[in-house]
Amino acid sequence: MFRQVKSAIFWYYLYKFRKRVMIISALLIIAVFANSIYTDIVEYLTLKEKLEYLELALVIKWLIIFSNILISIYLILTLFKRKDIDKPQVKKKKEKRQSNIRKDNTKFSKREEEFINKKSLKTKAEALLDR
Repeated sequence: MFRQVKSAIFWYYLYKFRKRVMIISALLIIAVFANSIYTDIVEYLTLKEKLEYLELALVIKWLIIFSNILISIYLILTLFKRKDIDKPQVKKKKEKRQSNIRKDNTKFSKREEEFINKKSLKTKAEALLDR
């Protein structure tokens, strides 16, 4: 039973974050292939006796590896970050709208204000049934 729950949770999060997981896995695969490409470049440069470019190849290899790993770590750390940043702004807008409505309430008569502030509207039939 526990295995099924664990598997369900795993597949849920894998499906939910599939785009980010694909990006992370692609970056890590690029980092692994950077090493094999580097060995090919080293062999080629030694055969052609252009050893002055070996230093540049080494620097480029490690730049690729470190940048891919750092981007992957950043994506993993921000994976479960909340997206509630925009919600406080929405609440402020709603409060402004409500305050505008309250300012306009002074234009209404007493009966109209009661009608606006009423929580639920009942028909005549519902009022008779309540009696």
